[in-house]
Amino acid sequence: MYLVAIAWLYVALMMALAEATSTQGTVLGAIVTFVLYGALPISIVMYLLGTPARRAARRRAEADEPSSAKQPDHGGHATVEPTAAEGEKP
Repeated sequence: MYLVAIAWLYVALMMALAEATSTQGTVLGAIVTFVLYGALPISIVMYLLGTPARRAARRRAEADEPSSAKQPDHGGHATVEPTAAEGEKP
């Protein structure tokens, strides 16, 4: 999977280099070419292809959690026994 990504970035880099060194090309055009034909599409493809691995890692992490960590925290407040106000009988 990474070999294809590296190859695609190499091709996009060569396209950008050709754009920058062309008599009618510009460096800005080369940067746009590299980003729009190389970096952006391959980053989207790599993200989509990595989704199953991220999902499996998340499931493994959830399975390894202790049972107390799966309980809701109810806002994180400490549990306190109700007490009577000062001067009142409980």
